[in-house]
Amino acid sequence: MKVSFIGIVLTVVLGTLIGVARLSTNWLVSRLAATYIEVLQDIPVLLQLFFWYAIFYEALPAPRQALNPISGLFLCNRGMIFAIPAAHPAWMWMGWAFLLACGLAWLLRRWAMQRLFETGKPFPTFWSALGLLVGLPLVVWLFFGAPVAMDTPHLRGFNFQGGMSISPEFAALLLGLVLYTSAFVAEIVRAGIQSVNKGQTEAAKALGLKSGRVLSLVVLPQALRVIIPPLTSQLLNLTKNSSLAVAIGFPDFVSVANTTINQTGQAIEGVALIMAVYLSLSLLTSAFMNWYNKKMALVER
Repeated sequence: MKVSFIGIVLTVVLGTLIGVARLSTNWLVSRLAATYIEVLQDIPVLLQLFFWYAIFYEALPAPRQALNPISGLFLCNRGMIFAIPAAHPAWMWMGWAFLLACGLAWLLRRWAMQRLFETGKPFPTFWSALGLLVGLPLVVWLFFGAPVAMDTPHLRGFNFQGGMSISPEFAALLLGLVLYTSAFVAEIVRAGIQSVNKGQTEAAKALGLKSGRVLSLVVLPQALRVIIPPLTSQLLNLTKNSSLAVAIGFPDFVSVANTTINQTGQAIEGVALIMAVYLSLSLLTSAFMNWYNKKMALVER
Protein backbone atom coordinates (compact mmCIF):
# COMPACT_ATOMS: atom_id res chain seq x y z
CA MET A 1 0.00 0.00 0.00
CA LYS A 2 2.86 2.38 0.81
CA VAL A 3 4.59 1.71 -2.51
CA SER A 4 1.33 2.05 -4.44
CA PHE A 5 0.26 5.32 -2.78
CA ILE A 6 3.64 7.05 -3.06
CA GLY A 7 4.12 5.63 -6.55
CA ILE A 8 0.75 6.93 -7.79
CA VAL A 9 1.48 10.46 -6.57
CA LEU A 10 5.00 10.55 -8.05
CA THR A 11 3.85 8.94 -11.31
CA VAL A 12 1.10 11.50 -11.90
CA VAL A 13 3.47 14.41 -11.19
CA LEU A 14 6.39 13.07 -13.24
CA GLY A 15 4.19 11.81 -16.10
CA THR A 16 2.46 15.19 -16.38
CA LEU A 17 5.79 17.05 -16.48
CA ILE A 18 7.22 14.72 -19.13
CA GLY A 19 4.03 14.88 -21.18
CA VAL A 20 4.07 18.69 -21.18
CA ALA A 21 7.79 18.70 -21.98
CA ARG A 22 7.09 16.38 -24.94
CA LEU A 23 5.06 19.22 -26.50
CA SER A 24 7.61 21.93 -25.70
CA THR A 25 8.68 24.25 -28.51
CA ASN A 26 12.26 23.82 -27.28
CA TRP A 27 13.78 21.12 -29.51
CA LEU A 28 16.17 19.80 -26.85
CA VAL A 29 13.49 19.52 -24.14
CA SER A 30 11.02 17.75 -26.46
CA ARG A 31 13.69 15.33 -27.73
CA LEU A 32 14.83 14.45 -24.21
CA ALA A 33 11.21 13.81 -23.18
CA ALA A 34 10.63 11.67 -26.28
CA THR A 35 13.80 9.65 -25.56
CA TYR A 36 12.71 9.13 -21.95
CA ILE A 37 9.33 7.83 -23.09
CA GLU A 38 10.65 5.53 -25.83
CA VAL A 39 13.42 3.99 -23.72
CA LEU A 40 11.41 3.33 -20.57
CA GLN A 41 8.33 2.07 -22.40
CA ASP A 42 10.35 -0.52 -24.32
CA ILE A 43 12.18 -2.03 -21.32
CA PRO A 44 10.12 -4.56 -19.30
CA VAL A 45 9.30 -3.35 -15.82
CA LEU A 46 10.79 -6.44 -14.16
CA LEU A 47 14.11 -5.83 -15.92
CA GLN A 48 14.05 -2.24 -14.71
CA LEU A 49 13.52 -3.43 -11.14
CA PHE A 50 16.54 -5.74 -11.44
CA PHE A 51 18.61 -2.88 -12.86
CA TRP A 52 17.82 -0.41 -10.08
CA TYR A 53 18.24 -3.09 -7.42
CA ALA A 54 21.71 -3.86 -8.79
CA ILE A 55 22.57 -0.15 -8.75
CA PHE A 56 21.49 0.32 -5.15
CA TYR A 57 22.81 -2.97 -3.78
CA GLU A 58 25.97 -3.64 -5.79
CA ALA A 59 27.29 -0.18 -6.69
CA LEU A 60 27.05 1.34 -3.22
CA PRO A 61 29.72 0.56 -0.55
CA ALA A 62 29.32 -1.33 2.73
CA PRO A 63 28.12 0.55 5.83
CA ARG A 64 31.64 1.14 7.15
CA GLN A 65 32.55 2.90 3.88
CA ALA A 66 29.16 4.59 3.50
CA LEU A 67 28.96 7.75 1.44
CA ASN A 68 28.21 10.85 3.49
CA PRO A 69 27.39 13.65 1.00
CA ILE A 70 25.84 15.88 3.67
CA SER A 71 25.70 15.78 7.45
CA GLY A 72 23.18 13.23 8.72
CA LEU A 73 22.79 11.40 5.38
CA PHE A 74 24.48 8.08 4.60
CA LEU A 75 24.32 5.98 1.42
CA CYS A 76 25.38 2.33 1.48
CA ASN A 77 24.21 -1.09 0.30
CA ARG A 78 21.91 -1.24 3.34
CA GLY A 79 19.96 1.69 1.92
CA MET A 80 19.69 5.41 2.51
CA ILE A 81 19.88 6.37 6.18
CA PHE A 82 19.10 9.93 7.21
CA ALA A 83 18.38 12.01 10.31
CA ILE A 84 14.81 12.73 11.35
CA PRO A 85 13.33 14.97 14.07
CA ALA A 86 13.48 13.35 17.50
CA ALA A 87 10.21 12.10 18.98
CA HIS A 88 8.12 14.98 20.32
CA PRO A 89 4.35 15.60 20.70
CA ALA A 90 4.71 18.72 18.54
CA TRP A 91 5.09 16.71 15.33
CA MET A 92 1.75 14.93 15.78
CA TRP A 93 -0.09 18.17 16.45
CA MET A 94 1.67 19.83 13.50
CA GLY A 95 0.31 17.05 11.31
CA TRP A 96 -3.23 17.71 12.52
CA ALA A 97 -2.68 21.43 11.98
CA PHE A 98 -1.57 20.75 8.41
CA LEU A 99 -4.69 18.69 7.72
CA LEU A 100 -6.83 21.47 9.16
CA ALA A 101 -5.02 23.96 6.94
CA CYS A 102 -5.74 21.78 3.89
CA GLY A 103 -9.45 21.83 4.72
CA LEU A 104 -9.43 25.61 5.24
CA ALA A 105 -7.53 26.11 1.97
CA TRP A 106 -10.15 24.07 0.12
CA LEU A 107 -12.98 26.12 1.64
CA LEU A 108 -11.09 29.32 0.80
CA ARG A 109 -10.73 28.24 -2.82
CA ARG A 110 -14.46 27.52 -3.13
CA TRP A 111 -15.29 30.90 -1.61
CA ALA A 112 -12.82 32.68 -3.90
CA MET A 113 -14.29 31.00 -7.00
CA GLN A 114 -17.83 31.95 -5.97
CA ARG A 115 -16.70 35.52 -5.29
CA LEU A 116 -15.03 35.66 -8.70
CA PHE A 117 -18.18 34.50 -10.49
CA GLU A 118 -20.40 36.95 -8.58
CA THR A 119 -18.23 40.09 -8.57
CA GLY A 120 -15.48 39.44 -11.12
CA LYS A 121 -12.85 40.30 -8.48
CA PRO A 122 -10.01 37.77 -8.11
CA PHE A 123 -8.65 36.72 -4.73
CA PRO A 124 -5.01 35.71 -4.04
CA THR A 125 -5.99 32.13 -3.33
CA PHE A 126 -2.54 30.61 -3.86
CA TRP A 127 -0.68 32.83 -1.43
CA SER A 128 -3.46 32.70 1.14
CA ALA A 129 -3.58 28.89 1.00
CA LEU A 130 0.22 28.74 1.20
CA GLY A 131 0.11 30.98 4.26
CA LEU A 132 -2.38 28.60 5.91
CA LEU A 133 -0.41 25.47 5.03
CA VAL A 134 2.80 26.93 6.42
CA GLY A 135 1.47 29.23 9.10
CA LEU A 136 -0.74 26.88 11.13
CA PRO A 137 1.92 24.14 11.60
CA LEU A 138 4.47 26.87 12.34
CA VAL A 139 2.26 28.33 15.10
CA VAL A 140 1.87 24.85 16.63
CA TRP A 141 5.65 24.31 16.41
CA LEU A 142 6.29 27.60 18.22
CA PHE A 143 3.60 26.79 20.81
CA PHE A 144 5.45 23.60 21.77
CA GLY A 145 8.72 25.48 22.24
CA ALA A 146 10.14 25.13 18.70
CA PRO A 147 11.79 21.70 19.16
CA VAL A 148 14.85 21.21 16.94
CA ALA A 149 16.40 18.01 18.34
CA MET A 150 17.29 15.48 15.63
CA ASP A 151 17.61 11.70 15.76
CA THR A 152 20.89 11.33 13.85
CA PRO A 153 22.01 7.90 12.58
CA HIS A 154 25.39 6.59 13.71
CA LEU A 155 27.40 3.50 12.82
CA ARG A 156 27.33 0.77 15.44
CA GLY A 157 28.79 -2.60 14.56
CA PHE A 158 27.94 -3.56 10.99
CA ASN A 159 24.97 -1.25 10.53
CA PHE A 160 23.55 2.16 11.38
CA GLN A 161 21.29 2.87 14.32
CA GLY A 162 18.98 5.82 14.76
CA GLY A 163 17.39 8.02 12.15
CA MET A 164 15.29 6.55 9.37
CA SER A 165 16.31 4.22 6.57
CA ILE A 166 14.97 3.36 3.12
CA SER A 167 16.00 -0.12 2.00
CA PRO A 168 17.53 -0.75 -1.44
CA GLU A 169 14.63 -3.07 -2.28
CA PHE A 170 12.00 -0.42 -1.50
CA ALA A 171 13.93 2.30 -3.39
CA ALA A 172 14.43 0.04 -6.43
CA LEU A 173 10.77 -1.01 -6.47
CA LEU A 174 9.46 2.55 -6.14
CA LEU A 175 11.87 4.02 -8.69
CA GLY A 176 11.30 1.25 -11.22
CA LEU A 177 7.50 1.43 -11.03
CA VAL A 178 7.41 5.24 -11.16
CA LEU A 179 9.78 5.59 -14.11
CA TYR A 180 8.12 2.81 -16.10
CA THR A 181 4.51 3.92 -15.53
CA SER A 182 5.24 7.64 -15.90
CA ALA A 183 6.41 7.01 -19.49
CA PHE A 184 2.92 5.76 -20.37
CA VAL A 185 1.24 8.53 -18.36
CA ALA A 186 3.32 11.10 -20.28
CA GLU A 187 1.91 9.85 -23.58
CA ILE A 188 -1.61 9.99 -22.17
CA VAL A 189 -1.07 13.58 -21.04
CA ARG A 190 0.39 14.52 -24.43
CA ALA A 191 -2.60 13.04 -26.26
CA GLY A 192 -5.02 14.79 -23.91
CA ILE A 193 -3.40 18.18 -24.43
CA GLN A 194 -3.36 17.74 -28.20
CA SER A 195 -7.07 16.87 -28.14
CA VAL A 196 -7.90 20.44 -27.05
CA ASN A 197 -8.70 22.67 -30.00
CA LYS A 198 -5.93 25.14 -30.82
CA GLY A 199 -8.52 27.87 -30.96
CA GLN A 200 -8.84 27.61 -27.17
CA THR A 201 -5.15 28.39 -26.74
CA GLU A 202 -5.27 31.23 -29.25
CA ALA A 203 -8.32 32.75 -27.53
CA ALA A 204 -6.62 32.56 -24.13
CA LYS A 205 -3.48 34.24 -25.46
CA ALA A 206 -5.63 36.91 -27.11
CA LEU A 207 -6.98 37.74 -23.64
CA GLY A 208 -3.41 38.34 -22.47
CA LEU A 209 -2.86 35.17 -20.45
CA LYS A 210 0.71 33.93 -20.14
CA SER A 211 1.68 30.45 -21.38
CA GLY A 212 1.68 28.94 -17.88
CA ARG A 213 -1.78 30.32 -17.11
CA VAL A 214 -3.08 29.15 -20.48
CA LEU A 215 -1.91 25.62 -19.71
CA SER A 216 -3.24 25.49 -16.14
CA LEU A 217 -6.53 27.37 -16.64
CA VAL A 218 -7.60 26.55 -20.19
CA VAL A 219 -5.82 23.51 -21.67
CA LEU A 220 -5.38 21.05 -18.79
CA PRO A 221 -8.94 21.37 -17.37
CA GLN A 222 -10.31 20.39 -20.80
CA ALA A 223 -7.63 17.77 -21.42
CA LEU A 224 -8.44 16.03 -18.12
CA ARG A 225 -11.68 14.71 -19.59
CA VAL A 226 -9.61 12.77 -22.11
CA ILE A 227 -6.75 11.93 -19.75
CA ILE A 228 -8.58 10.47 -16.74
CA PRO A 229 -9.99 7.18 -18.19
CA PRO A 230 -6.65 5.83 -19.60
CA LEU A 231 -4.80 7.29 -16.60
CA THR A 232 -6.96 5.13 -14.33
CA SER A 233 -5.78 2.01 -16.15
CA GLN A 234 -2.12 2.98 -15.71
CA LEU A 235 -2.55 3.66 -11.99
CA LEU A 236 -4.20 0.25 -11.60
CA ASN A 237 -1.26 -1.30 -13.47
CA LEU A 238 1.17 0.35 -11.05
CA THR A 239 -0.73 -1.03 -8.06
CA LYS A 240 -0.76 -4.55 -9.50
CA ASN A 241 2.87 -4.38 -10.66
CA SER A 242 3.91 -3.74 -7.06
CA SER A 243 3.51 -7.50 -6.59
CA LEU A 244 6.77 -7.85 -8.57
CA ALA A 245 8.55 -6.78 -5.37
CA VAL A 246 8.96 -10.47 -4.57
CA ALA A 247 11.45 -10.73 -7.47
CA ILE A 248 13.96 -8.39 -5.78
CA GLY A 249 13.47 -9.67 -2.25
CA PHE A 250 11.29 -6.89 -0.87
CA PRO A 251 9.12 -8.38 1.92
CA ASP A 252 5.78 -7.23 0.54
CA PHE A 253 2.41 -8.92 1.00
CA VAL A 254 3.00 -11.44 -1.80
CA SER A 255 6.35 -12.48 -0.31
CA VAL A 256 4.90 -12.93 3.17
CA ALA A 257 1.91 -14.84 1.78
CA ASN A 258 4.23 -17.16 -0.18
CA THR A 259 6.19 -17.89 2.98
CA THR A 260 2.94 -18.67 4.79
CA ILE A 261 1.85 -20.99 1.97
CA ASN A 262 5.17 -22.87 2.11
CA GLN A 263 4.91 -23.33 5.88
CA THR A 264 1.24 -24.27 6.09
CA GLY A 265 0.57 -25.88 2.72
CA GLN A 266 -2.67 -23.89 2.39
CA ALA A 267 -2.03 -22.61 -1.13
CA ILE A 268 -5.66 -21.96 -2.09
CA GLU A 269 -6.32 -19.79 0.96
CA GLY A 270 -3.05 -17.89 0.53
CA VAL A 271 -3.54 -17.16 -3.16
CA ALA A 272 -7.18 -16.22 -2.56
CA LEU A 273 -6.05 -13.75 0.11
CA ILE A 274 -3.51 -12.19 -2.28
CA MET A 275 -6.19 -11.86 -4.95
CA ALA A 276 -8.66 -10.32 -2.50
CA VAL A 277 -6.14 -7.71 -1.29
CA TYR A 278 -5.12 -6.60 -4.79
CA LEU A 279 -8.74 -6.62 -5.94
CA SER A 280 -9.68 -4.36 -3.01
CA LEU A 281 -6.83 -1.92 -3.72
CA SER A 282 -7.71 -1.81 -7.43
CA LEU A 283 -11.43 -1.27 -6.74
CA LEU A 284 -10.66 1.58 -4.33
CA THR A 285 -8.35 3.26 -6.84
CA SER A 286 -10.88 2.76 -9.63
CA ALA A 287 -13.73 4.12 -7.49
CA PHE A 288 -11.82 7.29 -6.69
CA MET A 289 -10.78 7.86 -10.32
CA ASN A 290 -14.33 7.20 -11.56
CA TRP A 291 -15.68 9.72 -9.06
CA TYR A 292 -13.14 12.29 -10.23
CA ASN A 293 -13.90 11.51 -13.87
CA LYS A 294 -17.62 12.05 -13.25
CA LYS A 295 -16.87 15.33 -11.50
CA MET A 296 -14.77 16.59 -14.43
CA ALA A 297 -17.16 15.42 -17.16
CA LEU A 298 -19.13 17.94 -19.18
CA VAL A 299 -22.74 18.24 -18.06
CA GLU A 300 -25.12 18.71 -20.93
CA ARG A 301 -27.87 21.27 -20.49
